[in-house]
Parts: sequence; structure tokens; C-alpha cells
Amino acid sequence: MMDSASSGTEQPLMSHLLELRDRLLRAVLVVLVVFLALFPFGNDIYHFIAQPLMAVLPEGTSMIATQVASPFLTPFKLSLVAAVFLSMPYLLYQLWGFVAPGLYQHEKRLAMPLLASSVLLFYVGVAFAYFVVFPLVFRFLTGMAPEGVAVMTDISHYLDFVLTLFFAFGFAFEIPIATILLVWMGMTTPKKLSGKRPYVIVGAFVIGMLLTPPDIISQTLLALPMWILFEAGIILSRFFVRGKDEQDEDEEEESRLAEATAAASVATPPVHAGKSEEGFKPLSDAEMEAELDRLETELDAEEASWHEEPDVENDVDKKLQRISRLREDMDFDAARKLLYEVLVEGNDEQIVVAKNILSQLDD
Repeated sequence: MMDSASSGTEQPLMSHLLELRDRLLRAVLVVLVVFLALFPFGNDIYHFIAQPLMAVLPEGTSMIATQVASPFLTPFKLSLVAAVFLSMPYLLYQLWGFVAPGLYQHEKRLAMPLLASSVLLFYVGVAFAYFVVFPLVFRFLTGMAPEGVAVMTDISHYLDFVLTLFFAFGFAFEIPIATILLVWMGMTTPKKLSGKRPYVIVGAFVIGMLLTPPDIISQTLLALPMWILFEAGIILSRFFVRGKDEQDEDEEEESRLAEATAAASVATPPVHAGKSEEGFKPLSDAEMEAELDRLETELDAEEASWHEEPDVENDVDKKLQRISRLREDMDFDAARKLLYEVLVEGNDEQIVVAKNILSQLDD
């Protein structure tokens, strides 16, 4: 894939599909290699996973296998899941390699830390479930067994149970990432999320009730981290929004500077003595005389003051009339000096007149 954000080109759909196939094959190959490495230790891995329950089982009881193939299929399934679990960083790397070329530079700067953080938070959620939740939950459940009932859990049912909790806590710990993504996409703001805090707390307990066993301990142990992580996501998203606003302001400032530069590039450049502007269209003699007559008519009443106060040159029209007098008196240097002032101070029509006079003086 080519970087569409930088090169501006796109490759055909078939090339993308071929790359996707190659990355999927690499991902499957890595999972297969890790699985083959873990399968001989499947029983040991299962013993490690079952340790929180076995530690609280009543004396004289143990786990059992109620199906014929369970002693083989359960470690097999656990080894496969563990292979996917351990290969997750590489799988996400392949996903990143496929998606990254289509992202802009600022999106890459955000996506990479979020991707790494999501993997880390998932592992932290799984570790929290194993080291904190399992001992409390299994101690509570085995202690609630009626008198005369022997607690002997089936190994396949136990594996399904712990995998459900692993993924429940792993995905629950992704809440800060989800919060930041929602703010980044503009779907909400940290202030709006703070206002929905009561609903989030109730929702966390409802999700804990649905994803955990029917006991208050596991439900609370899932709901409380979800609430805490939601608060952490709000705090982090505020820093992100502040950085995003600063970036938007910088981009807006750069855009304004670019527009100002473009406007300056098409503005009328100053006219130097002896040179006429490229693309300049001189007025005809008749148009020139008509414009001068108009100015002379408007200022006819002030002609006497021009002679009495020749140094007062604040009005551009007065300067043009003064220039006309200087031309008649053959004082071209003084006329040029006033013409340069008109080019700076005058409006469009006055500048055109001044340029025509300059061109005539140059000729």
C-alpha cells in the first residue's frame, strides 16, 4: 500500500486484497508456531489456570472430566487460546501495517500509542482477573455450597468460565481507549461524559451482572474498575482535547499565513522609475485627458490654495493636480516624487492615472 496521505495516489483493490491475504497468512503462521510450542505444556498451563480454584476446594475433592475427550480437548483448546493471547502484539502489528499507510501523519501519532496502550490494558485486565478476582470469587462460591454437596468442577466448564472472565475483564480495561476515541472522533466531549456519570455507574454494574457469575463479589470487582477506568479516560481525553485544540489553532494560523502569502503574491507590486508593470495597460490619450479634466473640475475652487500652500500634499487628488502643473512647468523630478506618493496612498483609479503619467514621463 502506498501512503495516500503523502503521495496522493491509490493502488487497485486487488493489490490491497493481496496484501491483506499476506498479512493474514503471517498472522496464522505465527499463531500456529506458538500453538505448537505451547501444546506439549498444555496440562501445565491448565494446572496454572486452575490453581485459584484448586486452592480453595474442600479437602478430598478435585476437578473432574465428565466427557470422554475432555482430558485431551481442554488442554488443546487452552493452548490455542494462549497462542492467540501471546501472539496478540504481532497480530496487532500486522493490522497496523495494513491500516497505517492510509492514515495521515497526525493520525499515526495518535493511533500508535493507543494501539500499544490497548494491548497493555488488555493484559492488565486479564492479570487483574486471575490474581484478584478469581481467589475471591472461588472462595465465595465454594463456601456457599450446601451441606453434603461435594464441589467437583468439570475441567471443560471451568475453562469456559475463566476464559469468559478473562475476556470480560480484558475488554473492560479498554474503556479509557474507547473514551479517547469517542472524543477524538467528535462524538462527545469530556464535559458531556462527566454529565453522564450516574448512567455509566449503573451501566457498569449491569454489565458486571451479565458478564460475571451470579454473585455480588465478581459483579462489584468488574463494575468498580470499569467506573475507575471511565474516570481515567475522561481525564486523559481532556489532555488530548487540549493538545488537539492547540494543533487546530496552529493549523488555522498556518492556513491564515498561507492565505495572506497568496494574497500578497497577487497584489500590485511597486512601480520603479524607468520600468512599467508587466501586463499594465496604459490609458488612451482621450481617457487620460478625461480623467484629468474630472479632477481639475472637482478641485477648481482650490487652485489658488495650491499656489499659496504648495507643501500641503495630504489629498491624493490635489497631488495629481499638482503633478499636472509640474508637468506643464517641465519640473519632472518633483512630478515623479509626487507620483510615487500617489502610488502608495491612492485608490485604484488614482494609481492607474499615476502609472500612465509615469509611463509618459519614461517615454
